[in-house]
Amino acid sequence: MTCDLPGAVEVRLGAGAAIDPGVLLGYPPGRSGVVGVTRIGAGARIRAGSVVYAAVEIGDDFETGHHAIIREENRIGSHCTVWNNSTIDYGCVIGSGVRIHCNVYVAQFTTLEDDVFLAPGVTIANDPHPMCTKCMQGPTIRNGARIGVNVTLLPLITIGENALVGAGSVVTADVPPGMLVAGNPARVIGPVDSIECPFGIVIPYQRGIDVRRRPEWTTVLPLPRPVTRPPKTPR
Repeated sequence: MTCDLPGAVEVRLGAGAAIDPGVLLGYPPGRSGVVGVTRIGAGARIRAGSVVYAAVEIGDDFETGHHAIIREENRIGSHCTVWNNSTIDYGCVIGSGVRIHCNVYVAQFTTLEDDVFLAPGVTIANDPHPMCTKCMQGPTIRNGARIGVNVTLLPLITIGENALVGAGSVVTADVPPGMLVAGNPARVIGPVDSIECPFGIVIPYQRGIDVRRRPEWTTVLPLPRPVTRPPKTPR
């Protein structure tokens, strides 16, 4: 539903959009001088409680969970998802095929390239000395990089293409392409290609590319639930 508050902007929805009751589109920002229509491409699915602000450009097949917030002046590609209670603050550039899970905060002026995955609880910072804002800039996360549960990313860093950041890490420096990092501060553990499936049913990463983006994703059946982790093999 479009927003009827003073200052709300025109909203242009593509064909086949499904918008729940309680959604606000074209919401007026508190920042002065922000103008421009909000455009959302075809096939959108936006769930109750979500808010998309003014001057936002979103491609086709955009989907939210409940209570997702998309602030003003964001540019988002096609086939992206933003799940429950996540916020994309203003001025971000987000590619296509990006998956943002629940309870994620993406700070202003962050760049997420194509096929990036942010797991639940990821927090992104953008101010090297908080409250100044003069050099505020979020990280750049390159194509296909994956950020694990409850990771914190500090400002101005670059996460390389197809890199993987382990759960709970605090990333304070650039991460090389195709590498696994973990810890606080995060350190290089090794190449992502060295990671093995505990059940041996897939090769998790090849040349840094996860199995979901490779043809075998459609040929390997999931294990029956509940899944029990096998005992570790002694080295």
